Amino acid sequence: MKRINIEQVFSKFSELKVLVIGDAMIDSYLWGKVERISPEAPIPIVTVTKQENRLGGAGNVSLNIQALGATPILISIIGNDEKGHAFEELMQERKLTSQGIFVDPTRMTTVKTRIISGGQQISRVDQEISTLIDHELEKHIFDRISTIIESEQINIVIFVDYDKGLISPWLIKNVIELAKSKQILIAADPKIRNFNHYQKVDLFKPNFKEFKEGLSFLVDKTDLDELKRISEIFKKEHQIGLIFITLSEMGVFLTNGVKQNYYPAEVRDIADVSGAGDTVIAVAALCLAAGIPIPVMAQLSNLAGGLVCEKLGVVPIDPEQLKIEAIKIQIT
Repeated sequence: MKRINIEQVFSKFSELKVLVIGDAMIDSYLWGKVERISPEAPIPIVTVTKQENRLGGAGNVSLNIQALGATPILISIIGNDEKGHAFEELMQERKLTSQGIFVDPTRMTTVKTRIISGGQQISRVDQEISTLIDHELEKHIFDRISTIIESEQINIVIFVDYDKGLISPWLIKNVIELAKSKQILIAADPKIRNFNHYQKVDLFKPNFKEFKEGLSFLVDKTDLDELKRISEIFKKEHQIGLIFITLSEMGVFLTNGVKQNYYPAEVRDIADVSGAGDTVIAVAALCLAAGIPIPVMAQLSNLAGGLVCEKLGVVPIDPEQLKIEAIKIQIT
């Protein structure tokens, strides 16, 4: 088969504008060292040497899209609190537009604090409100989405659903109808609460655990024949264009209704799997919007997800590293 020209792929990415709708958050890191056990309980005492905030969730998807050369517009909500202000500052530092960011004083900014010592994560503390936003704010958000779609040349919409309350069945339904009326592609990275509401999307990308729990079925990850059968039924029932299931260390599985394909993962030194799904949906969505063949989409997304797992903490893909590795493994 003919090898792809990776520079041409990235050139196509640079022409794209992406509307990212989803739960953004702060990924906060406490880096330190453990030298003793607490006398109060059998737990390590971490002496913090560095603290860092990063954009997480839908914010990290936006960073991945930006790193790949496309232009993201993020639609999300934050609280009127210290971490919300930090989020806005990070957006400015990364030169991401804040036109789609809403501040809700009744909610806290979602924060995941990871405590890291000796090169590994030893604990995580989550601060969040996961109840659905009220309908008034929901309508304001949809109006902003409509305005952006009318004024910008959006190539694809991505739902980044972390079950933190921004994305509701009402918002999903109305955004899909609007995007379809404008012939804009739609991708979704789902969680359980809204799993069955993503009707008629062009790309549906759960991980295996989400797919299994969303459909409430028992199947082993290695049973690709059964996975193929169940995913094909789900695809037809929900009128989905392409189902893309990530299988962690096993790779990825895709079905588009015509054929199914399995692509094993490249063997890598895994440091941290957090954020890999953000990278995969960013690469896959851009490939879809750029008209890249499905086998190339699968291999490039798979590769990118593996590369970010080599880094500690949630980080966007390094585009130059991705290009080098894609050439090395001869993606076709």
